[in-house]
This record gives sequence, C-alpha cells and structure tokens, in this order.
Amino acid sequence: MDEMPFCVKDVLERPLFQRATLIAGRRGMFREVRWVHILEITHAAPYVSKHDLILTTGLWLKRSVKSGLEYTRQIIDHETSGLCIEFGTTIDEIPDKIIELCDEHDFPLILFRQPIRFEEITQDIHSYLINQHFGLLKNLEQFSQQQQQLVLRSTDIPAILRLLQNYSEGQILYLSAIESNKFYPPVATETAEIINAFCNKKMKDFDQIQEAEIWKMDETHFILIQPVVCFGQVFSCVGMVLHQAHPTEYMKLLIDYTAKAVATVLLRTQFLEERILSNQNELIQDILSRRIESEEQAQMRMGLPSPNGEKYIFVGGIIEFEHNVIEAGPERMEARNQDILVLIRSLLKRYQMHHLLMMKNNQIYLLCAKEKVNHESLPALYKNIFGLIEGLKKYIDQALAGLQFHVGFGKSKTQLLDMWLSFKEAYQVIEVSQTVPSMKDCCFYAKMGVYQLLKAVPQPTLGDFVNDQLGDLLDYDRKHHLNLIETLDMYFKCMGSKGETAKRLFIHRQTLYNRLEKIRDILGEDFFEPHRRHCLEMALLGHPLRDIYDRKSDN
Repeated sequence: MDEMPFCVKDVLERPLFQRATLIAGRRGMFREVRWVHILEITHAAPYVSKHDLILTTGLWLKRSVKSGLEYTRQIIDHETSGLCIEFGTTIDEIPDKIIELCDEHDFPLILFRQPIRFEEITQDIHSYLINQHFGLLKNLEQFSQQQQQLVLRSTDIPAILRLLQNYSEGQILYLSAIESNKFYPPVATETAEIINAFCNKKMKDFDQIQEAEIWKMDETHFILIQPVVCFGQVFSCVGMVLHQAHPTEYMKLLIDYTAKAVATVLLRTQFLEERILSNQNELIQDILSRRIESEEQAQMRMGLPSPNGEKYIFVGGIIEFEHNVIEAGPERMEARNQDILVLIRSLLKRYQMHHLLMMKNNQIYLLCAKEKVNHESLPALYKNIFGLIEGLKKYIDQALAGLQFHVGFGKSKTQLLDMWLSFKEAYQVIEVSQTVPSMKDCCFYAKMGVYQLLKAVPQPTLGDFVNDQLGDLLDYDRKHHLNLIETLDMYFKCMGSKGETAKRLFIHRQTLYNRLEKIRDILGEDFFEPHRRHCLEMALLGHPLRDIYDRKSDN
C-alpha cells in the first residue's frame, strides 16, 4: 500500500493537467490534496480548508498587486494544497511578487495558459479521491474483520502484527517494556541493532507516549509510533517504518486498530493469569500465618530457583482501598478490584520483579523479590516499587477518580520466612499515613522515622504515656474547644517563635498569648524546658496513634 497521500505531484500527472505548468513552489509538490475548490471571490479566508486545491481565473488579481498578495497569503496561511490559475479569461500575467511569495513558502502555483473547464478538473479529481477513499474503507473493513477473528481465536500478538505488515506492506516494529523488540518481517541483525539503539533512546520516558508520534531516524526514514495503553499505562508500542514524515490517514488507522487489538490481547492474557495464579493466595496466607517449614520450600513454592545463601531480597507491601459502597455497589467494587489487580501484575511484569499477589477484602497483599547482585539491588527494587505506586496513582486518577487508597511497604528481608514481619510493618505504615497528616504521603516503613519506635510500643503503654503527659490538656480542649493541643504542637515546631506560630495558625498574637498562658497553667512553667519538652513532643506524636487503638477497642 502506497504510504504517500494524494498530492500536488499526483495532480500534475492527471491527463487534464498535461498542458499545465508549475511556475512556483516546486518544493511543495508533496502537499496533500483532499479536495478541489473553485474560488473567484476576493476574500478567500472563510471559504477554504486545509488541503484544498484552489482553481481560479484570477479575478482577484485585477484589483491591485497588494490585494493579490493579501489573497495569496490568506490561502497559504490556511494550509491549502496549491493554487491553479487560468490565463485568457480574466488575466494574462501574474506579478513577480506573487511568484516570489509562493516560492518563499514552497506553495505550488500552477498555470493554465489556455482556458480549461474547471468542472472537468473537479469531477476528475473528486472521482479519484472518492474511489480511493472507498477502496481504503473496504481495506480497513477487511483488516478490522480479520483482526477481530485473530483476537477472538487466540492470544497471538505476532499474528496481529503480521496482519498489519500485510496491509501496510511496510516494516513493522513491536517495542515492549517487558520483552525484547520484535520485527515483522525479520530484519538483518545489524539493522535490528541500529533500530533498537534509536528506539531505546526514544523510549526512556515510556509513559510519556500517550498518542501517535513520528520519530525521525534520518532524512529518509521515519517511524510512526502508536502506544499500546492498558489501564492508562503504556506497556508496549507498535511502530511502522515510513519513508516520509507525513503518514496517510489510512496508515494511522491501521496502526491505531492494531494497538487496540494488542491491548485487548494483553488484558485478556492478564485476566487469564489471574485465574491460573490463584494458588499465590495460599502461599501468602501461609507466610502470614508462619506455616511454612523451610526457606527452600517457600522459595520453591514461589517459583524461584533454589536459594543460595542470601541470593534474594524481599519486600512486603499492602495496598488498601476505601470504596464508596453506596456509589459503586458490590459488583462494581469487585470489578474495580480485579482491574486494579491486573494492572498491578502488569506493572510488576514491566519492572521485571518476581512477585506474589493476594486480594483480601479491600486489601491487596504484594510480595516483591529481586536477585541480590550487589549493593545497588535494594535501591533498584525500591525504585521499581515506587514506579509501581506512581503507575497505580495515575490509573486511579484517570479512571477511578474519587477512589481513595493507601500504600505501605515494610523493610526488606533476605528470607521469605520473615516476610510476615515485613507485611506487619507495611500495615503500620498505612495506619500512620491515615492518622498523621504530616505522614500521609509516606509509603515505606524505612521513612517512618520516630513512628517506627512509637508503633513498637505496646498500645496500652503508649496510651498511658500520652495520658500522663497531655491528659489534662486534652480534657480541657474537649470541654472548651480552644485547640490547645494544636497550639502546643505548632509552638514546638516553630522552636518557640511566637510570631511564626501565630502566622502558621492564622490567629492574632494576643490570641496565641492567651492560649500559651492557659497551656502554662495546665502543664506548668517548665513545659518548654528540654527534658519536659522531649516528653511532650513524643506524646504529641503518639496521640494520633492512641486514637487508632481507641477506635479498635470501640469496635
């Protein structure tokens, strides 16, 4: 299939143009022509469209050279294909300035030195364009039907790409974030290396490719790229090598249909894997319940090669969702959970992480594993986990706006048998991020700071400590609603600066003075002394965590 659109060069090869002469804009010969328009008025702007070929007797040239230049600029600015002027009916010459303007903008200016019937030209070209369009639609329909049969019959992505190659008659690429790149038909090793090197540079920001793009390799080779998008994430791209920078609509539609078909197959494959891999639930349950007898048994069940010392590092995570039950309904919630599970598994594959997944109520348990090669292995694993979290956020923002979720990942372990502790730490991260405003974006146990220590303190002990330090202040706040706890916390954070404290609390200084005086009455004159301040600051940090324990006790 010819990848070039119908252009001015093709028009000049039509029989009716055998006596026509191209007098300017020779470098614009490949401007696309989509329609022919006869125009005899002096103001072209409202009546022409992009890719129109304009036919005229030059009536607008009889007024003045200035108005002729203005008319020509109008049709150039509207990105029309070119201008055909007939001599003999209205005019017999074209000013040099108009010819120069057309050359300057590579705008084809075609001259008929003898009168010609414009109706015959429009009929000829329109018939050609309509027949060509009809033929392309028939091809697209056949292509779509064959593609649907392939999608329904199997999960064979190469077959879909070979079909695209047959219809486009060009070189097809399949660029994957998970697998090696593929070529249809196969190319020489040297050619593949050149194309791979070029594409790998372009694909550094894989997620940034959200729509079709043209990549320029050199002056005669371009790649039309169409992303394969699943759940808002780009997992691969379909590419078509072209020899010019402006693909036809036909080429764009072919590659767009193909990308959607590949996305359908990828999604179906992932949903099938979800059903097949249900035994992962049992393994995670056994890890949480500490029912596995040996590390070798655990790694074998996970499908990892036999353990060799500290060969793997493991990280456990929990993703918790807050569904609106009234708005979504149980069926919709289950569908959402399934979609999210498929997305997470796809992201894990993309980042090439060994993993286990388990859905339990509104929580997804995630166990990630990576070979421990060197000291960079753990940072690389956490980087991939962070990428997974960002991908999940992006999908939920785009497709499930309003759905709240919380993420927590525990510390890394070198034994699967110890992963129950990593999951426990992950849940502590979620508890802290839900209750402590300053920690709402914390996703990793290693970033929890002093809250690691506070979560390790038995809840009754923590509750007693908070009550001993802040009990009287809390009681006073409950009765009088003066926000003394908030004021004390901000006063400490501002290192005792009254001006900064009042500013951050959005209150008048005198209001702050009154509150500090009341705090001093309740806590004593020494509340800002180092030994007392440390206790109070620790109690302020532990106060939200005590609320978690109180709510659990009430339930």
